[in-house]
Amino acid sequence: MCREPLILGGGPAGSAAAITLARGGARPLVIERTHETGDALCGGFLSWRTLETLASLGFAADALNRTRVTRVRIFARRRVVETALPAPAIGVSRARLDALLLDQARANGAAIERGVVARTIEDGTVRTGDGALLASDALFLASGKHDVRGVARPAAARGADPTLGLRTRRRGAGIARCVGDAIELHLFDRGYAGVVLQEDGSANICLAIRRSRLTETGSPDALLTALAKELPAFADRLTGDATPTEAIANVPYGWRALEGSDGCYRLGDQAAVIPSLAGEGMGIALTSGVSAAQAWLSGEPSSTWQSRFARQTARPVTIAGAIRTLAERPPMIAPLLPLAARLGLIDAVAAATRIAKDWRMK
Repeated sequence: MCREPLILGGGPAGSAAAITLARGGARPLVIERTHETGDALCGGFLSWRTLETLASLGFAADALNRTRVTRVRIFARRRVVETALPAPAIGVSRARLDALLLDQARANGAAIERGVVARTIEDGTVRTGDGALLASDALFLASGKHDVRGVARPAAARGADPTLGLRTRRRGAGIARCVGDAIELHLFDRGYAGVVLQEDGSANICLAIRRSRLTETGSPDALLTALAKELPAFADRLTGDATPTEAIANVPYGWRALEGSDGCYRLGDQAAVIPSLAGEGMGIALTSGVSAAQAWLSGEPSSTWQSRFARQTARPVTIAGAIRTLAERPPMIAPLLPLAARLGLIDAVAAATRIAKDWRMK
């Protein structure tokens, strides 16, 4: 049994844990299933709170994207409301974010092994795809939306009509003018789409869609075609050069790990899955990595930390879940949007769905 921490996953949560552990004197090992850093489907928006956490890890926002996102714009049944965000945010590709974070972990002394797939976890021991066994008395599970056999999140968390994530990118001067310095939400029956410009000027378009809605249209591309006919403003965002549509199945929005097991810290989406319309998935990932690493360095048991982190994520996940329920029913929410904007409720929701900063985090 190795006493040095073992981190499964080289995404933001795993890298944040590795950086923090290495700075604290440990020599963590990060195993990452991919050979090269790709562009993950989710997490292209970094809120002001997330930027604070990144700053504590040594990253200035300008290193990711010099352009700021300052407004939120919501479309529902041909109604449009717009309001300022509580503080500036940014859009950034996961390829850039993940690569910089993993490089920082390596520079701080973490060991990185790529192309290593964790197949199962049993009694704290990881069996990899090539049959090797890895054991540590401190396991940080940061596999994102990918479950590992033996510690998988319960299937019931997906619900009777599970959510799928879709993503495409579009590039063109017209799209850039339409979106500008805003993060957009386009609401439709049983789903929504988020649109934001990233560091290369392309529009990152991510959809959260109920399986029943996708089944009715038959394919992701057919769904985009149908939505373009239904939503004129969204159709404007689908022009220009396009990347292939990517998908991920069965996203368990609202799930939280309420309890922990000895020696295992669940991070990021393995700890809490906030509906993507909140734009705080990366905030939870990074905060969990830093907080769990600090807990291990201070001797706090993993089970104690996991329960504490579950309480920390309760409010943002619960509020985001309630808003998501409304967002998937445009006839219900559309008439309320203008009043909500005038009363400052959209700003209030944006602030309330941020992950609270752990007082232990400097």
